[in-house]
Amino acid sequence: MKPVAFDYVAAHSVGEALEALGRDEDAKPIAGGQSLVPALNMRLVRPTILVDLNRAGLDTIESNGVLRVGATVRQAILEHDLRAHPLLREALPFVGHFVTRNRGTVGGSVAHADGAAEIPLCLSALGGTIVVEGPSGRREIDPDGFFVTHFMTTLEQGELLVETVWPQPEEFEGAAFEEFALRAGDYALSMVAVVVKRVDDVAADVRIRIGAVTDRPTGFEDVEAAVEGTFVTPAIAKEAGALAAPAVDPAGSIHATPAYLRALTGTLVERALIRAWERAG
Repeated sequence: MKPVAFDYVAAHSVGEALEALGRDEDAKPIAGGQSLVPALNMRLVRPTILVDLNRAGLDTIESNGVLRVGATVRQAILEHDLRAHPLLREALPFVGHFVTRNRGTVGGSVAHADGAAEIPLCLSALGGTIVVEGPSGRREIDPDGFFVTHFMTTLEQGELLVETVWPQPEEFEGAAFEEFALRAGDYALSMVAVVVKRVDDVAADVRIRIGAVTDRPTGFEDVEAAVEGTFVTPAIAKEAGALAAPAVDPAGSIHATPAYLRALTGTLVERALIRAWERAG
């Protein structure tokens, strides 16, 4: 199939992009197009206007206490940028394939809000920020308040995601990413990101986020509470995994039953927590 007919606008600034997006409620932004173009071809999306962001000045990376990543920065660029948080650099090779990361953008992945996407999971685990601009001005959104469910966010009509803000690693902080997929480049069956600090030899500020078996990056307070304030041993990590497994409610598929996915998630939590704790030391 081919896309429905649409108007095309090449925006040369954020202002131009917002003006074009404001012309019609069915206008859509495009940059890398790795998710949007297939949806266009299958006519799952039928925009009246396609607004190209590649010349809108959103391809910069700035480091000043935090890392500010423009929406159209390519995933392959950030993958090899040593200023990026180690958790993000560990997860990025799992995002699609090498050729798709050459075109796919960081902001596009976040705005697309796929529940099985690695970049949103890391942003949530690290407590980053999503910056959007629109008719009412600029606002910053916490990831937990941005992602609603599969492919749904709290972006309002006419708003545009312009950058993501990533914390830098702190002293005595460890992070780890775990994912299991049937083949390299496939969507994950389950994935986990863990960030933990080691303060006076006990775990503090524990953040565990789970994806793919959930509809968005999801944390479970009881799992984090089981780790908080402990010296993380294999037994503690196993307990955290045992709590995480029944907390998720995956639908299952032809590839894996719900019971398998819950057990897999528990194992990934256990592995990621052990590695994050070792790195915090």
